[in-house]
Amino acid sequence: MDIELRFFASVREALGTSNEKVALPEGVETVGAVRAHLVERGGAWAAALGPERALRMAFNHVMCGPETVIEEGGEVAFFPPVTGG
Repeated sequence: MDIELRFFASVREALGTSNEKVALPEGVETVGAVRAHLVERGGAWAAALGPERALRMAFNHVMCGPETVIEEGGEVAFFPPVTGG
């Protein structure tokens, strides 16, 4: 399944990117599974997205929890709980 990833604020800064298109392996079907898959990359990914980090998540521009099922071509976004601008 192909999806778009978006990263905001301190998550974007830690990863050095604001977006990425990714082909997910079979079995990665929820927002929480996407996060876990990215953590497996290690390094900055594990530090920025690890389970100990308080993060907000959205699927297709709607705030959601880790149990939210994703769909082909969708967008998953990660950002800290408070953002300013």
